[in-house]
Amino acid sequence: MTDVKLAQPVPVDFTAMPAMLKRVIGLAMKYPWHMVLAIGAGLGATIFNLVIPRLLGRAVDQAHFLAGEVIPQAFQVHQGLLWTGLLLAGASALRGLLQMLSGYQAEYVAQRVGYDLRLAFFEKLQRLDFEFHDNTHSGDLITRGMLDLEGVRVFIEMGMQRFVMLAMLLLMGCWMLFSTDPLMAVLALSFVPFVAWQAFRTAIYLRLSWTKLQECMSVLTRYMEESLQGMRVVRAFAAKSFEMMKFDKAADLALRLSNRRIFGRTGSMSVMTLAFYTSMAIVLWVGGHRVQSGQMTIGHLTEILAFMTILQQPVRQITMIVNSSARATSSGVRLFDILDREPRIKDRADARELVITGGHLRFQNVSFSYATASGPKLILSDISFEVGAGRTLGIVGAPGAGKSTLIHLIPRFYDVTGGGITIDGQDVRDVTLHSLRKAVGIVQQDVFLFDDSVASNVAYGDPDAEDEKLFEATATSQLHDYLKLLPDAYDTRIGERGVSLSGGQRQRLSIARGLVPAPSILIFDDATSAIDVATEQRVRSGIRKAAGRRTTIIIAHRLSSVMNADEILFLEQGRIVERGRHAELVALGGRYAELFSLQSSADKVFPTPENRALTLEASL
Repeated sequence: MTDVKLAQPVPVDFTAMPAMLKRVIGLAMKYPWHMVLAIGAGLGATIFNLVIPRLLGRAVDQAHFLAGEVIPQAFQVHQGLLWTGLLLAGASALRGLLQMLSGYQAEYVAQRVGYDLRLAFFEKLQRLDFEFHDNTHSGDLITRGMLDLEGVRVFIEMGMQRFVMLAMLLLMGCWMLFSTDPLMAVLALSFVPFVAWQAFRTAIYLRLSWTKLQECMSVLTRYMEESLQGMRVVRAFAAKSFEMMKFDKAADLALRLSNRRIFGRTGSMSVMTLAFYTSMAIVLWVGGHRVQSGQMTIGHLTEILAFMTILQQPVRQITMIVNSSARATSSGVRLFDILDREPRIKDRADARELVITGGHLRFQNVSFSYATASGPKLILSDISFEVGAGRTLGIVGAPGAGKSTLIHLIPRFYDVTGGGITIDGQDVRDVTLHSLRKAVGIVQQDVFLFDDSVASNVAYGDPDAEDEKLFEATATSQLHDYLKLLPDAYDTRIGERGVSLSGGQRQRLSIARGLVPAPSILIFDDATSAIDVATEQRVRSGIRKAAGRRTTIIIAHRLSSVMNADEILFLEQGRIVERGRHAELVALGGRYAELFSLQSSADKVFPTPENRALTLEASL
């Protein structure tokens, strides 16, 4: 059984909690009036919380006075006891209302911060460069954007509010107790140092536990995402047991980590509660003797005990506060690790809009290397060519030759490491990414379609496009007649990743999507590999008519796709080894001619209608 490997484990910095919590609190302070209202209401609730023990103490003294049967003053004492009861009820009601208001405002701020973080996280994922996404699993990003973000949000709603309430209760309670009876105040609060030490130890333990658990949840999300996306592969290879084994092992690890965390939290809570009740027992013992000796009234002892009773629930919540803080710190480190990243591919400070005057594309001594753990890996070396408006460039070569990487440099999915790329004389690094990518359209071999209607997918690059424009694009990609026959025509939903369409239909839909925005530079990256040859010829013919004065680049394994190109580049190991028109390259007798001969031989061995169409075009 394969061991569960945690996704991108983050080293645990146990000193990070104060800075991280300060940052989270800073997010909450973006809503100052709501926070002021939450804290103010919490302060008011705390004051009434402290008034209640005073009123209880007075009521006990009054009741004790009545028990002494001092008849001349009985009526006044009865009235005083009644008023004390009314004040006690009023204080309790006001305390409840203020606590409700404080909790509502705290949750409002937490939800707003959660909303802000979701938008910021999603926006950052849109801007981070392809190199980041190449090396980061989407399952890990989903976990950070959902579970880790929730861990940060919950701290504002629960941990921060409870901490503020407990801190105010202790500070004001200490002042009131020490101002009246320092000895009893020391005894009543004797549990505080022990609880603080226990909370510190628990925070370190929970910090580590939450970090491991969040990483484990990333693994679970990754396994589930891959299994769902690859469901057909799983079924085809009868690999259900294997997938269940992987998921079960990760789920078991998550369960064990959760159990350890729960054990640590509840154990800490039990120890803190024991310390609290020990302090209460000491107060009761010493206070009882002092009441007996006449050094304090029974009402004053009741007041102290009532104050400690009020503290009982907050003390129980200390572990919850610590748990929330540890989770917010662990989650925040993972979340802000993404939010704090700066994309390598971004607009320069002085970037300007790309101005298209013709769409003339030029590569000048372009080189590109991928960054790897062992150092830079050279992919492209000394690539130079030009292709102007209304002309077509074909690029062929073996898999891994660098064809797709080359065209990904044009819209700056990656930046060149040597040389330069210009469009109408403007370096692509000097213009804004938005204007550049609006001018460059790429139709890729690996088609991604959204779980939406056909029309929404075709119009993705230009949501405001008229229906006639969509029909024209799908007619060019030889798909219009098929789409008209669907149950809801262009309003038909195509399912997740276009599952209701065949591979060729998905590619033709992708071609139509690339044509709708009418980019100045149109790139087809092996975009017809799943389309039969006869249909491909009709699609190519339609594209040639639709391209008009656009600059067109075609990457293909089928040479029939590039035979009519104005120039063809043959790439091998990141270098241009041959270039020219189809007839010139065949006459050259090099690698291109060898590939053409191989494909032509296959056509003769397998004389299908599609292959006959290929042979016919090759002979023209």
